[in-house]
Amino acid sequence: MLKGILSFTGRYRILHLTWFAFFLSFVVWFNFAPFATAVKADMGLSEAQIRTLAICNVALTVPARIIIGMLLDRYGPRLTYSALLIFAAIPCLTFALAQNFSQLLFSRLLLSIVGAGFVIGIRMVAEWFPPKEIGRAEGIYGGWGNFGSAAAAFTLPSIATATAFLAAGQINWRLAIALTGIVAAVYGVIYFLNVQDTPTGRVYQRPARHGGMEVTSQKSFWALMVMNIPLIGILAVLAWRISKTGVINQTQLYITYLLLLALYLFQAYKSWDANRDLMVGKKRYPPEERYKFSQVAILEATYFVNFGSELAVVSMLPEFFENTFSLSTVLAGMIAASYAFMNLLARPGGGLISDTLGSRKWTMTVLTVGMGIGYLLLSNVNSNWWLPVAILVTMTCSFFVQAAEGSTFAIVPLIKRRITGQIAGNVGAYGNVGAVAYLTLYSLLPEGAVGNRIFFQTLGVTALIVAFVCWFLLKEPSGSFAEHHEGEVPASVASSTLIAKE
Repeated sequence: MLKGILSFTGRYRILHLTWFAFFLSFVVWFNFAPFATAVKADMGLSEAQIRTLAICNVALTVPARIIIGMLLDRYGPRLTYSALLIFAAIPCLTFALAQNFSQLLFSRLLLSIVGAGFVIGIRMVAEWFPPKEIGRAEGIYGGWGNFGSAAAAFTLPSIATATAFLAAGQINWRLAIALTGIVAAVYGVIYFLNVQDTPTGRVYQRPARHGGMEVTSQKSFWALMVMNIPLIGILAVLAWRISKTGVINQTQLYITYLLLLALYLFQAYKSWDANRDLMVGKKRYPPEERYKFSQVAILEATYFVNFGSELAVVSMLPEFFENTFSLSTVLAGMIAASYAFMNLLARPGGGLISDTLGSRKWTMTVLTVGMGIGYLLLSNVNSNWWLPVAILVTMTCSFFVQAAEGSTFAIVPLIKRRITGQIAGNVGAYGNVGAVAYLTLYSLLPEGAVGNRIFFQTLGVTALIVAFVCWFLLKEPSGSFAEHHEGEVPASVASSTLIAKE
């Protein structure tokens, strides 16, 4: 596979074009974190308002990942990814031109939709790579794409500083953020013109019905209803948090709650509609067509603690290093990027380990344990630590976090191929549920060392709990290391069958 990666032909060409699309979506998504202190000073914001913006940055990604997962299964990754990248220019320019907190908040909410791009590439890569290589391919896609958050932390402050002469000598965060949206939109057009959904001759498999996730048993349907509650509930938490900043009043908050309840009921109806024949007893899936939704639920939990914690940590880490070690904004951003920097190796490494050890279940369990221990170590970092040691602990913890993410999505495409987009959307959405939950907790904690310690301890403990669940309840997917995907007939077999018939 290494030889193929170094080339730019065939499926590897699609992989490279797709991970770079994800990379740009992450640069856009995390273009605010490096400028948190600069925006705070320039706009005269409070610490509570800055923390609320960090939460908004991941908020709408929750429903967006579910909706985009549905659109993906229906329209294919080529069109869906291109449209999302072009859309990114709108909230970036809106944020760059904002003149008050309300405008900043609205644009960050819109920009959080761009974070849903991840699930699109999961389906694209799965269409081009066989199960035995899916861990490495998805790991490269996710890891190299996730590096966009580190690239934002490394480069955007430097761009903003270099162009300070255009902003009366102040750090030019507005220009830097606007540029990210423009570049993403241009690449959206390039991506559309240079990829295709599947290899030539292969049919893109779509669900029989659209609008809700297909399940294969009545028990799984009710489990789906339960697991959909946090996806809406976390948006209610976000609305409550925003109300504390004065952007919406109590009446508007209650209206928001009612709208979210209506959204849940609509989602439940669409799920019922997609599975109506199953639920009324008109349809029964044969054993080879079934999948266990409980496995989706466990992967949702793993992504809650690994990707959810990464989003939360990336959002607060530049400020954490800046305040803990009294560093400049540029230096703190670069050091904090060491956390995301590990994506280049850790996430592909997690996929590679999952591919080669022969057990995706135990890979997931061990990496989640390592992540939990890493966060517990981070909870002890303070101003008395030697800075290089703090960076080393950060990078070690990051390795386990991102390797666990790679391990999660080495399993996702193997559950049920024709609804991979919806499964990836739901699992991915739980990453954002985790991010909003963790960032909401962070916003309520006291500022300084005490709050940081409690925050990292919470990340560590929840990770260890999920590792325990994986240990006892996660199952090894069937066909984990097969030569071909579920429902895909090898060309040699097809030819032999045709000859036999003749």
